[in-house]
Formats: sequence, C-alpha cells, structure tokens
Amino acid sequence: MDADDEELLTRSARDTDAFEALVIRLSAQLHGYLARRAPHAADDLLAEVWLRAFAGRAGFDAGRGTARAWLFGVARNVLAGHWRRADQDRPDRHPLEAAGSDPWHAVDQRLDAAACAPLLRETLAGLPAVERDLLLLVAWEQLTPTEAAAVVGVPAGTARSRLHRARGRLRAALGTPNPLHLSGEMA
Repeated sequence: MDADDEELLTRSARDTDAFEALVIRLSAQLHGYLARRAPHAADDLLAEVWLRAFAGRAGFDAGRGTARAWLFGVARNVLAGHWRRADQDRPDRHPLEAAGSDPWHAVDQRLDAAACAPLLRETLAGLPAVERDLLLLVAWEQLTPTEAAAVVGVPAGTARSRLHRARGRLRAALGTPNPLHLSGEMA
C-alpha cells in the first residue's frame, strides 16, 4: 500500500525519497493552482514552492491539517510574494490581473455563459481576499473547506461561513439560485 501524503511529508524530514514521491503526486495539482493565477510564471513558481516546501518540511504538523493543504499554503505564500513583486512594478493593476489577461476562459466555457464573465470577474474581485481565496480553492482546486481553511489560516467553521457568504454574493450578483455548482454545495 502506498503511504499517504502526510506520512510521506513527515518521513521526508529524514528520507528525501519520500519527498520525491510527494512531488510526483502533487505537482500537477499545485501547477494547476499556480497556472490559473499566474499562467506565465507557473513553472517558476512551482519550482519555488517545492524549494520552500523542502526547506520547511520539518515544520509540517499532521495534527494541524493535511499535507496537501500545507503545500497549497506554501503555494499561496509563493504566489502572494510573486504578486507583491509585480505590484511594485504596476501599482494601478486590478487585483485579478495577476491571473493573466483572461484567466476565466475555461470557466466561461464550462458555464457556457460568456455574458456572465465580466460580472463574475467583478464580483470575485469585490470579495474580501480570504473569501475569494477560499471560494477558488474549493471550486478550482477541489480542496475541502477544511483544507482551504488551513491554506488561508482560518478555522474550518470560519471558512465554511465565509464560503457561504461568498456563494451568496455570487448568487445575488448573477441573479440565479445557484450560478455555480461549487464543490460541497447542494444544487
């Protein structure tokens, strides 16, 4: 039987082969997360995520959450640093421009509602950063609300209430009872 991610991450502090197995298992998910937010820098950012994760692997505590959530937290921090550096170059940038010129193309196709994209983009940009991060981690990255909570550093109950609030704002803005069938929510 294969070791679970938490066991691999814990074991990697003394056995680097265990860390290699984590890289193989989770690189595609982490790259997807980064590519949806910073498509032109995703490869470099992923490399930085793995470097930071390797350097900090001894600090992983399985009692505080899953290895996957911990790694997405590392990725979120790397991405935030990337955006801070980019903001120094362009302080007038729109908050979601960091995701590229049109990060919503795939969402538009899945929703088959291109007319909703500008309103969706505007509504997401208007959400508090933590609510937006939680919503996108659950919807795009398929993290559980508990894992997303660990990524952004809030209690699981707080994450669930903020997700509920964010979904409600999307519903209200788009004028539909359930505009997005987001993971963890009944249609």
